[in-house]
Amino acid sequence: MAGVWFDELEVGQMFNHAIRRTVTETDNVMFSTLTHNPAQLHLDAEYMKGTDFGQIIVNSTFTLGLMVGVSVGDTTLGTAVANLGWDEVRFPAPVFIGDTLRIETEVLELRESKSRPNTGIVTFAHRAFNQNDVLVGSCTRSGLQLKRPNS
Repeated sequence: MAGVWFDELEVGQMFNHAIRRTVTETDNVMFSTLTHNPAQLHLDAEYMKGTDFGQIIVNSTFTLGLMVGVSVGDTTLGTAVANLGWDEVRFPAPVFIGDTLRIETEVLELRESKSRPNTGIVTFAHRAFNQNDVLVGSCTRSGLQLKRPNS
């Protein structure tokens, strides 16, 4: 188990995840087609040459998934019961093919579960930065997390 038990987390705790990921054209095309998103923004390089961006923008839902996915190994792997939802999802700058993303996570809130005494609810803030340290994505995520089992 690589994740952290609910009772081992602290508000303000930071995770600077070691995994970084360079986004490829294949990532973007596969994700966009698997999710049936035919937007020209993500798939049509010629169209995008005529826009303010001048190139394909990576599907933002891929960015969200990567941002949360990278965090799992350090935070919730083996200790999560359920993802309860995402809030405040933002993409303040575009992600382009070839960008390398790094992710950080902060524990924002902890509260005991009223219905499940062996769990608690944790709220994380996830932030994604590109290779130039530009914030390209952020969200808050709430999850139901296991407490350390009684020995």
